[in-house]
Amino acid sequence: MNGNRLQKQLGRWFVVHFAADVIVAVPLMFVPHAFLGALGWTVVDPVAARLVAAALFAIGIESWLGRRSSLTTFRAMLDLKIIWSATAILGFVLSLVAGAHGRQVSVWGLLAVFAAFHLLWVYFRIQVGKLI
Repeated sequence: MNGNRLQKQLGRWFVVHFAADVIVAVPLMFVPHAFLGALGWTVVDPVAARLVAAALFAIGIESWLGRRSSLTTFRAMLDLKIIWSATAILGFVLSLVAGAHGRQVSVWGLLAVFAAFHLLWVYFRIQVGKLI
């Protein structure tokens, strides 16, 4: 894959990631009890929910801002996304092992989303690595 094509594909995926992050971050920030309650959470810590929202805003907005970056910049952003998604996956797995407090369906769904993005970011990181 050539560099221009890779940059365009990454840019599109970064816009998708921006949208996904912001769509989840807004209700987590402003109505965490209602949003997480609808997903099956029975106990909601609004401070922790808003901290996750802040991380989602930061990563999502950086995805938007960096959607037309150089491959070198994409590499650094992909490294961050890979670390974020890998540790989120670990957190979901640890929660499932611990029982996830009756919200396993939501945790499995979130785990699937993070795993899909993780695989996507690893794929693109490998492609960027071949060109830089």
